[in-house]
Amino acid sequence: MAKLITLIDNRHEDVLEVLSIVRDRSGRAVKIGITGPPGSGKSTLVNRLISEFRKQNKSVGVLAIDPSSPFSGGAILGDRIRMQDHNTDAGVFIRSLGSRGAHGGLSRATRDIATLLDTFGTDVILIETVGVGQTELDIMSVAQTTVVVLVPESGDTIQTMKAGLMEIADIFVVNKSDRDGADHICAELNSLSEMYSTHWNVPVVKTVALKGDGVDDVMRRIDEHGRFLSGVQDKESRTKQLLLGECLEVLNSEVAELLAQSILTNKKFTKIREQLTSNKINPYAAVIELKKLVRIAK
Repeated sequence: MAKLITLIDNRHEDVLEVLSIVRDRSGRAVKIGITGPPGSGKSTLVNRLISEFRKQNKSVGVLAIDPSSPFSGGAILGDRIRMQDHNTDAGVFIRSLGSRGAHGGLSRATRDIATLLDTFGTDVILIETVGVGQTELDIMSVAQTTVVVLVPESGDTIQTMKAGLMEIADIFVVNKSDRDGADHICAELNSLSEMYSTHWNVPVVKTVALKGDGVDDVMRRIDEHGRFLSGVQDKESRTKQLLLGECLEVLNSEVAELLAQSILTNKKFTKIREQLTSNKINPYAAVIELKKLVRIAK
């Protein structure tokens, strides 16, 4: 499995064929997204959740999306350091992935690798993103349940992304809640939940993940949300939308790669490349010309 993950993460030429084979064998795992601003304690909470799921005798896969190294493009591996408690547990598989510039907090390969973990029989997949913000919507298309982790000092963060938070969150966790301001932010989040929630009332849970306080409540809320999803009336329609979205995402990625390579190597684009690199036209003008050629290029 580790070798296949490396193949996927490096976008090997056979990756589509591999994923086509494994995709039809997936669909059993519970996928949980963990997102939130840097320093909110996401990795510490994930570490605790791993322990709780292992107590239930469930196998756990963790995809920790780390900032990419500016030199190698690989993950910095900070999250793995904080999850060393589980390194020797055969029922836990932890993989750090570089974000590689992905704007939604997920690397391009995250969905594919989650599918692979699912195919190999993993019961629960925890996906920890780089951070949180208006662009952090990618996690919604991968995880069934998304946990947004905040801290008492996150008040300004909430003000700048109210709508985005409510689109993302299925569960709010106020971590480090032994600090001043925890009650205030919980009250604000509860107000947001009442204002924006429709079918599912987003719960707010206080935790001190470092001590393990409140983690059992997070587990209970995750279970409740899973049962809620299984009873949603428009589940079939939602599944169709997710499948179409997955197809378009893969297509967009593959076409972008093919087009980028074609621009670099295809003779039809030589003149535009030369004009661009000699500073005769700017990148925007180059794109305008490229769009005209792409319509007729084979």
